[in-house]
Parts: sequence; C-alpha cells; structure tokens
Amino acid sequence: MTFFINEKQFEFWKLRRARVPNTTIASNFGISRQAVSKALLTIDGKIETSLLEMAKANKISVVKIDPQLGVLFGRSVPLGVDAIIFVSGSHGIQVWYEHDGHCDECEEYAQCIQLLWDYADELGLKLIQTADPTKIAEELFAKVKEMV
Repeated sequence: MTFFINEKQFEFWKLRRARVPNTTIASNFGISRQAVSKALLTIDGKIETSLLEMAKANKISVVKIDPQLGVLFGRSVPLGVDAIIFVSGSHGIQVWYEHDGHCDECEEYAQCIQLLWDYADELGLKLIQTADPTKIAEELFAKVKEMV
C-alpha cells in the first residue's frame, strides 16, 4: 500500500473506517487499545499527507479533507470541475473528477463500475443499482459528503 504504512497499520485504519471500535481491533491483534490509538494517529497523518500531495500533483484546490475516512473533496483548477480523492482498500488512492461521461463508449467502463461499487462496499453504503458510472459516482459521492 502507498502512504508508507505497513499492511497491519492499514488494516487497523480500514477496520476503524468500517466502524470497528479500537478495543475490538486491539483484541483481534493482541495489542493494547492505546497502541491501536497511537498507530491510527500516525496513519491518519500519513493518509492526510498523501491526499494533500495527490491534490497538489493534480492541481486540485482543497475544499474539505477527512483523513479518518480517507477522502478529500476539492476543485480541479485546470478543469474547473469538482474532484474527489479517496483511499480504497482494494484500489489504493484514486482521483475522480465530476463529469458527464459517455460511459458506454469508454474502454474503462467495467473498471469504473467495479471501483465505485467496491468503494461503496468498503464504506458500507447502499446504492441504487445502475449501469451508468457517472450516476453511480454522483450518488456515491453525495453519500460520502454526508459522512464528512
């Protein structure tokens, strides 16, 4: 995984994002709750740094950031559209730009749908089923904004 954290630390972070209490994480890994809390503070800092670096690299001005959820909302300066940078447990760090796509003509169609559905599953969000990645993204990111 990116962020310069090890897999065990990332697992702590994913569990907390899935609303598993620190005491349960500690028990599952045979460590103290304080060790989990300390590790999560470190991880949050690294994830925040990664989100900010990705925003800078993609010329996205930051509107809101939540390292515990692993999400940054912003606006693409060169494209003039809203953008979201998010951390997916199975897809790593991703950038999504608001757009009205012609998804049925795109060779990335299946990958986009899979990415969005996987991310929704990771966050425990239920979406209305649709075959249009643009509509899936609109619904998903509106729900993520409510979480931040």
